Amino acid sequence: MPGTCVVGLQWGDEAKGKIVDLLGDKFDFVVRYNGGANAGHTVVANGKTFKLSLLPTGVIRPNVRSVIGNGVVIYPPRFLEEVGQLRAGGIELSGSLVLSDHAHVIFPYHMEEERLAESGAEGKIGTTGRGIGPCYQDKVGRRFGIRVGELLHPAHLRDRLRYVVPFKNRLMAAFANGHASALKPLDPEAISDEYLGYAESIRPYVTDTSRLLQDAFRDGKRVLFEAAQGSLLDVDHGTYPYVTSSSSLPSGIWGGAGVPAKNIQRIIGVVKAYTTRVGKGPFPTELDDGPEGLGERIRKIGREYGTVTGRPRRVGWFDAVAVRYTAALAGADEITVMLLDVLSGLPELNLCTAYDIDNERTTHFPSDSFQLERCRPIYETIPGWREDITAARTLSDLPTAARQYLDRIEELVGLRVTVVSVGPDRVQTILV
Repeated sequence: MPGTCVVGLQWGDEAKGKIVDLLGDKFDFVVRYNGGANAGHTVVANGKTFKLSLLPTGVIRPNVRSVIGNGVVIYPPRFLEEVGQLRAGGIELSGSLVLSDHAHVIFPYHMEEERLAESGAEGKIGTTGRGIGPCYQDKVGRRFGIRVGELLHPAHLRDRLRYVVPFKNRLMAAFANGHASALKPLDPEAISDEYLGYAESIRPYVTDTSRLLQDAFRDGKRVLFEAAQGSLLDVDHGTYPYVTSSSSLPSGIWGGAGVPAKNIQRIIGVVKAYTTRVGKGPFPTELDDGPEGLGERIRKIGREYGTVTGRPRRVGWFDAVAVRYTAALAGADEITVMLLDVLSGLPELNLCTAYDIDNERTTHFPSDSFQLERCRPIYETIPGWREDITAARTLSDLPTAARQYLDRIEELVGLRVTVVSVGPDRVQTILV
């Protein structure tokens, strides 16, 4: 199958990076098509841990060409930092990593806009503070968006920033009115100098990635797309407004990579054995039971802290209502269940099979946050297992209760489980 997509079916952090890494050597290209440096992936290979937020997970595979598509927003210092991290780990990226000339660029004023917007007592949506949303706003607004290819033309870039930065200074001064923080106007010449410096380091990676991928499909190459964030954070179909600023479903591939949907023939949905969420927004199955409660136990064992921000993730039971909804939106053909080992030692487990909303039972997921806030989970309780399963390599190695848990997830979601992860390393994986 020439085109495959790996997509998270929850609120992100589903360990998609491990699946992309496992599949990587079967593909010629691995492509990021949405998001920015707010999308963390942790990959463990050969005893080394790589924490990536902007580069595709496939970069650690020597024979795979990694592509950052036009739908991604780029913060150049972070791009160069991750390139340096990989080189220090013995991974050379010359010729194997390419960056779209049409990807939009994050500037200091984007991060300042976001900081100011999130500094008030009301209206916070819990962003990562990386300038992602304001950059996408400029992209859609057209007047102030600047793309990677423009960094390579010094006179043009200076002219653009001389136009954009004064407006941003006025805008941020208005934002800052009533806030305690002092605001220092940004200098367009200083920003131009800084970003032209980045441009020379980035130049070898920049190309027309849409044409590259179209040529790849024409030549019969195999292409793997990795979605950033999770489907419940999709700007159109997620729990709006507590979502990301891009399409995190496979539908984002056409716009974010320039590849028609007909080329995607396999879609792999990734879920955790439980559910997590970062930031604000409704979370029906959340275990908000204090510092000594079960939610904190799962958080500590699962190391549920943001790869990008370090923020503790909110933790809850597996929500089959939400996953059925996103699996249908994504057109998932199968699912992979990650971090199953984290649930070891619990005497019983809950699975959310429906919601109670205003004393009525529903199995439909309301993606509008104001409606989801009214939903209360209806649980089915099944036995847990006490055994350590991190050494399991086949389904038969798992305790009966663990296999029954996976079987019930299959039944509730309506898709076959094809991969089970029982630890962070590549080898701690069951291929069903």
